[in-house]
Amino acid sequence: MQKKFTFELAGRTITVETGKYAEQAGGAILISCGYTALLVCATVAKQAREGADFLPLSCDYEEKMYAAGKIPGGFIKREGRPSEKAILTSRLIDRPIRPLFPKGFYNDVQVVATAMSVERDVTPDVLAMNGASIALSISEAPFAGPIGAVSVGYVDGQYVINPDFEQRSRSRLHLTVAGTADAVMMVEAGANEISEQEMLDAILFGHEYIKQIVEWIKTIQAEVGKEKIVPVIHTPDEELKAKVVEFARAKVEWQLDTFDRKEREVRTEQVKAETIAHFAEEYPDSAADIDAVLYNLMKEILRDKIINKGIRPDGRTHTQIRPIWSEVGILPRTHGSAVFTRGQTQVLSIATLATLSMSQKLDTIWEEDTKRFMHHYNMPSYSTGEARASRSTNRREYGHGALVEKALEAVIPDVEDFPYAIRVVSEVLSSNGSTSQGSICGTTLALMDAGVPLKAPVAGISCGLIQDGDDFTTFIDIQGVEDFHGEMDFKVAGTKAGITAIQMDLKNDGLKHEIVKNAFEITKEARYQILDEVMLKAIPAPRKELAKSAPKMIQMKINPDKIREVIGSGGKTIQKICADTGAKVDIDDDGSVFISAVDSAAAYAAKKMVDDICFVPEVGKLYYGKVVRILPIGAFVEIAPGHDGMVHISKLENHRVEKVEDVLNLGDMTWVKFMGFDEKGRANFSRKDALKEMANQ
Repeated sequence: MQKKFTFELAGRTITVETGKYAEQAGGAILISCGYTALLVCATVAKQAREGADFLPLSCDYEEKMYAAGKIPGGFIKREGRPSEKAILTSRLIDRPIRPLFPKGFYNDVQVVATAMSVERDVTPDVLAMNGASIALSISEAPFAGPIGAVSVGYVDGQYVINPDFEQRSRSRLHLTVAGTADAVMMVEAGANEISEQEMLDAILFGHEYIKQIVEWIKTIQAEVGKEKIVPVIHTPDEELKAKVVEFARAKVEWQLDTFDRKEREVRTEQVKAETIAHFAEEYPDSAADIDAVLYNLMKEILRDKIINKGIRPDGRTHTQIRPIWSEVGILPRTHGSAVFTRGQTQVLSIATLATLSMSQKLDTIWEEDTKRFMHHYNMPSYSTGEARASRSTNRREYGHGALVEKALEAVIPDVEDFPYAIRVVSEVLSSNGSTSQGSICGTTLALMDAGVPLKAPVAGISCGLIQDGDDFTTFIDIQGVEDFHGEMDFKVAGTKAGITAIQMDLKNDGLKHEIVKNAFEITKEARYQILDEVMLKAIPAPRKELAKSAPKMIQMKINPDKIREVIGSGGKTIQKICADTGAKVDIDDDGSVFISAVDSAAAYAAKKMVDDICFVPEVGKLYYGKVVRILPIGAFVEIAPGHDGMVHISKLENHRVEKVEDVLNLGDMTWVKFMGFDEKGRANFSRKDALKEMANQ
């Protein structure tokens, strides 16, 4: 049965159509707002995946070029691998819905959101998140939602829900919030040094609108929702569970009692093997159940230690950061480099500077755009002590790379002040929690080492959570085991002036507002500590000069009417400039010229050649030039390469001149005054007026 539902949110109408499209899917809707429309389908498998011990949920956001009236670029002319934006949007859809499936539910669940029509004022990502919530809610999937999602801007001191294109361009905040009616489930943000209170207020502001969305989705679910699958959740035998807990409790406590990740992994395998062997005769086919009991026992002991005893696995307090050290300039040939080490997490960041022509071209459904600052995050298998073949960049690596870009974007110098394309690669050398935040710190240091004049240094820190009913404990600088068994990974990056990026992922059914507030409080102090005690001691300010190996850049502005002359017929003139000087010259349509070279001399030589081509004399100004031609009626004086003009014989002296050679000869240098151009565009000079003016000075 076809149904249409509408909802007014912040002055815009959201429309959902059901029962009309993709009827074979478990739940299918067409959700639209303005000219943006997405088909969102959710499907759940009837049976659990054999051998699975995790929720096999896949969320895919698909960009179709036809949505914006475009044909894909390239030879193939069809959509291929997803864009980076599509990958990041897929992650946005996944993160708030994953915790809302039953523990132990292992049926495959797929959510596909296809952008079929788009406009700039209504971005499809938030619409896709709400669409996924609706599709799951009306499907058979045992989804404990619904959730709602909004974006929040901060424009002229006011919070704005789902800002349009113009508002986003002026906003100090780009925040995406998702949650249930009762709690926040996910937060993602980039900001221009927003205070903790402003960020908290923005989250709470967004959550009020989320509550409205959730109630609306419930009405849709009540009218067209399907009967939910009753999940078959396997639980270990209670008798076996009790025996394993009694036998292994002390062993698991010993297993946790080390700060070293590799040692903990060795102990974990040892405890598992001993426990399975102990019960092998009595429970011969229960290895998986025993493993599950040990996992839950480890989680229980960890939670008890942190909440009730205030002890973390490595002995730290909840506000204590692991030992940190950093160093810059460790790679001699690169433009900038830094290593940042926090506990057993270590990141090497390398900065590279290039001409603006090396900026990344973004081929998405939107109009072609470029990205000047790029960060790429790599996490090889050796960083976790594993031996496996390298694969292509995964979603996690894309996500962490984008988070670092958000964290640093607010402090990257404007292109007018620093006309370079900037790329930083962060190589995770060792991983034991908070590698993305280590990358933020390492990237800041590498950029400062490269001489990039950052507006302010940025540090990042993560905050974890252990919760037992209404009791909770937050703690900073989480390590791997705390991330694995904890409820939250709340990442906060910023300067001394404020927050530049946040990212929050949960494993529970949402956060109360007081937990979010507490997380902001403890991460602020930790961020200051990292900046003052470690990072600024390694390098207190960006280097005054770029590395010798970095290209030298000069930015200048020419009259757009002169662009054709600089380029020349078929590009001959600009090619000659590049060939003669060794520099690279790029020209934008607005007359902006960017010159790069391996040394300053080459760059300035190219600049002079461009200046000479674009030279236009000013009427009434004096110029010192060379006589290049003599005619009976006067002399031609060159005041700049390729720029000469006539000094009429009557303008040579204050008295009558019979012959030009009586005053000037070929090759003579003389002062002239520019009198203007004639009707044919020829320059006219006066030597007589120049000498008179000089005599009166």
